[in-house]
Amino acid sequence: MKRRLFTQSLLAAPLLNLHAAEGGLRIATFEVDVTPPLESPLCHGNVMPVIQIVTPLLARGIVILGSGQPIVLCALDWVALANASHVLIRETIAKAVGTTSDRVAVHTVHQHDAPGSDLDTERLLTEHGLGGRFSNAQLDQRVFEAIADAARNCLTQAESITQVGFGSGKIEKVASNRRVLGPDGKVSFTRMSASKHPQAATAPEGVIDPLLRMVTFWQGERPLAALSYYATHPMSYYGKGGVNWDFIGGARALMDKAAPGVRFIHFNGAGGNITAGKYNDGSPENRPVLAERVFAGMKAAWESQKKQIITAADIEWRIEPVALPLRNPEAAGALLKTLADSSLPFAKRAFATREAVFIQRAREGVKIPLTCLRLGGARILHMPAELFIEYQIAAQQTSPGDFIAMAAYGDNAPGYIGTRISYTQGGYEVGPVSRVSPDVEDVLHSAMRALLATPA
Repeated sequence: MKRRLFTQSLLAAPLLNLHAAEGGLRIATFEVDVTPPLESPLCHGNVMPVIQIVTPLLARGIVILGSGQPIVLCALDWVALANASHVLIRETIAKAVGTTSDRVAVHTVHQHDAPGSDLDTERLLTEHGLGGRFSNAQLDQRVFEAIADAARNCLTQAESITQVGFGSGKIEKVASNRRVLGPDGKVSFTRMSASKHPQAATAPEGVIDPLLRMVTFWQGERPLAALSYYATHPMSYYGKGGVNWDFIGGARALMDKAAPGVRFIHFNGAGGNITAGKYNDGSPENRPVLAERVFAGMKAAWESQKKQIITAADIEWRIEPVALPLRNPEAAGALLKTLADSSLPFAKRAFATREAVFIQRAREGVKIPLTCLRLGGARILHMPAELFIEYQIAAQQTSPGDFIAMAAYGDNAPGYIGTRISYTQGGYEVGPVSRVSPDVEDVLHSAMRALLATPA
């Protein structure tokens, strides 16, 4: 069946008055096609624009009803959302479903053959005659509205849930740490998503989290929706103008076929320093191989899940707004001069603009909300940007034996977020692409401890 841009999977229907709706714990799910049109910029203009659609890009989400104001979790097949874009999409969804924006978590899966949105950066670039090369602001806002409409319309089809299931599955030969350290403790080389470095395949995997974690919502013996979490950059090869959901989307599609009728929603974990580079040289035939390996982990998580009764009292939503420490707090003026210099290449001017925006918003006191959803004894953390895997592992170590999942790639304004020691080790991820200082580790660890603390 031919797809149409932004086609919703659920039929439009009038918005329910949530306060008048029948009580009890319920969920509703939605899906929107967020595939960009031909000639659209991809990956913030860093790669070739769209010349063909290989697979559609999807936004999928869930609305949890019956435990206070609605809670919305959404993941979309875009490279990133940052600054005003991340705020606006959450506000638009919140208004549509009758909740507040701090109860809406939106994350990207981070495929690179996909658009990204940062309305603040696009506005400044447009003022300097560079509009439309970084992103398509009109497209972005239509997508945000389409997702909000889908979230509103799905409420009429909300279904009661009685149990929630938790499972995990080990994924073999996909994730590897991109920062390969030498004998001196410094980064020897960077293992990119498609790595042709002579030692990429032979160097150890390094620090990774090999487990995919899955949360499934049940109505008796009938599964309704499943959320999965796995940390890695989700690219096998990219940059040739072919829009696609890559191997993570391929694995998700295989789960759709394996369990029809269940809405599978995938979130990328703390994969800032994780890629498939040890097991991927960028050959096109390797994409379905990686997809099958992730699918095997998804199946194992699905089959291993243990169910427990869930009620409204078992659900809690916590919020910790954070001000992340700036890497270059005094650099805004110089960055704006770079933006204004027409002799410089577009990529350099756009990169400077992104950092200038982040610094300016921080100076204005804008904070990034970190959130945590508790489902009984399990917790799901929602974190920003290209977070290092060590943060995910640290969160899990706060309560060994508990089910703790993490979605990163929320507000991508900070860029890469390393650990304190990583900034002494060198490497691509802690260079200019990281807009925060090493003190970020203390800020995030403190916030995670507060979010994960046992309820009083």
